[in-house]
Amino acid sequence: MFTTRPTLQGTFGMVSSTHWLASQSAMAVLEAGGNAFDGAVAAGFVLHVVEPHLNGPAGEVPIILAPKDGQVRVVCGQGPAPAGADVAHYRALGLGLVPGTGPLAAAVPGAFDAWMLLLRDHGTLPLAEVLRYAIGYAGDGHAPVERVGRTVETVRGLFEEHWPTSADVYLPGGVAPQPGVLFRNPALAATWRRLIAEAEASGGDDRVAQIEAARAVWREGFIAEALVRQAAVPTMDTSGTPHTGTLTAADLAGWSASYEAPVTYDWNGWTVAKAGGWSQGPVFLQQLALLPEELPARGCADYVHLLVEGCKLAMADREAWYGDAADVPLDTLLGEEYNAGRRALITDRASLELRPGSPDGRTPVLGAHARAVASGGSGLAARGIPAAGAGEPTVAPDGGTRGDTCHVDVVDRWGNMVSATPSGGWLQSNPVVPELGFPLGTRLQMAWLDEGLPNSLTPGRRPRTTLTPSLALRDGVPVMAFGTPGGDQQDQWQVHFFLEVALRPRVRGGLDLQGAVDAPNWHTDSFPGSFYPRGMHSGSLTVEPSTDPAVVAELRRRGHEVTVGDAWSEGRLCAVARDPETGVLSAAANPRGMQGYAVGR
Repeated sequence: MFTTRPTLQGTFGMVSSTHWLASQSAMAVLEAGGNAFDGAVAAGFVLHVVEPHLNGPAGEVPIILAPKDGQVRVVCGQGPAPAGADVAHYRALGLGLVPGTGPLAAAVPGAFDAWMLLLRDHGTLPLAEVLRYAIGYAGDGHAPVERVGRTVETVRGLFEEHWPTSADVYLPGGVAPQPGVLFRNPALAATWRRLIAEAEASGGDDRVAQIEAARAVWREGFIAEALVRQAAVPTMDTSGTPHTGTLTAADLAGWSASYEAPVTYDWNGWTVAKAGGWSQGPVFLQQLALLPEELPARGCADYVHLLVEGCKLAMADREAWYGDAADVPLDTLLGEEYNAGRRALITDRASLELRPGSPDGRTPVLGAHARAVASGGSGLAARGIPAAGAGEPTVAPDGGTRGDTCHVDVVDRWGNMVSATPSGGWLQSNPVVPELGFPLGTRLQMAWLDEGLPNSLTPGRRPRTTLTPSLALRDGVPVMAFGTPGGDQQDQWQVHFFLEVALRPRVRGGLDLQGAVDAPNWHTDSFPGSFYPRGMHSGSLTVEPSTDPAVVAELRRRGHEVTVGDAWSEGRLCAVARDPETGVLSAAANPRGMQGYAVGR
């Protein structure tokens, strides 16, 4: 069966990420004697440098890890809303939505501390060793991918008129980053060098003490001070008005990343592990729960229709029930009785409604904006942002972004496995903090400015995130880590990929990871989006042109508003796997976007 690349196989280590430099940096760590967790941290910091339009140190990262012979755990790298970020404050500013850019949208940064927690508890190498790759690419330069320059050009006016510190980094001499021309971020390299120097001075030769000292520098030292200063600067945002943020020194000092148990679902001999209801991760699991015992033939119109309609129901439940501001009834939402009733709503016609369910007899409540867009209105006036594709951001001139994110998966020769989806804090989210070389994030834009919702903006609570790494087990043993960029599309594209892996014939005695990555993919926007301006397109279905034309015609006959998108435009998946019986490792990466690569031996 033809694929764009082979599924890699080996026994030493495998890495897959959304940028070849991150993949190879993680592999270099493995070659130097580090484990999967050391490699993932090194790759994460390289991604901050080489995909700055997709993630940054002040963003966030949920991580799912499976230590050899240990329990699967989730590292929560999603920071909460600051103490001053409540609905009343934003409403008093005349806002109906949290802006898509600027310091008002900044949650407490979560990515850095999550990476440090992973390195401290599960890694083996010192901080300087895992950060040296990112420091090298930031200080000495790297050849940027085309989309970095395109993103900067899109927001050139914003940078030049309102965000001069960003122009200093990304428009030196008025020129955006160019492919084939080394791009440097010396301020970022200097930040990490100073962090390491202070950590080593405080922690001595003790690896753990150094990491703890670095965490303290982030929360209370020179980095925290610079972040708080920047949050207090009046900044033009997507509302069209400058605002200051709510982030304070106390917010930074009072939060740290933490461990949680994953949410899991068993399907057809597999167990899939995801982050909890503060993420959209359980939406993946609910889509599996909505599947009937007998599936139509993979790829036929019945099959695509079934998955699309199941996705709509799960996403409607996400809108009504998922978030961190209230308890999420996950046991019911993933239960057979509830999903049997939901499954019965699927007919042979495309649904054009947002239909949240009533778990445990509860009445679903939607915010005013969600109700408006679900009924066909435009909701609150907002600048339009085009549909996301290929896991890369679609960016408006005011910096508003839809679709984002990076991803990295690593498995090592000992059987350690990790999946991480870093995002937020991208170059178009907030002005660059001049002393640090990176901006604040904008994850609060995902919370609603209505009281009483599971995802209401609430001090100390996490805004619901679209970031959703995945880990799959067989007979209780971790066998595959995977994920993708793409905002609201993440738990659509990943479901398609997972089912392709589960249903396809094996190749070379193992999982056909690359075949599953390369298979035609699709997404729907039939629910309120997570990113400003939070629109909805009922009945929409975007497919790749490799989809059978007869399938497209039949889907249209059933009432789907089908758009045939560009070739290779749906998804940017990464995956690694380990066969527990043979010890053979495998990996695959997405050809979409022309920058993701798997490496290994």
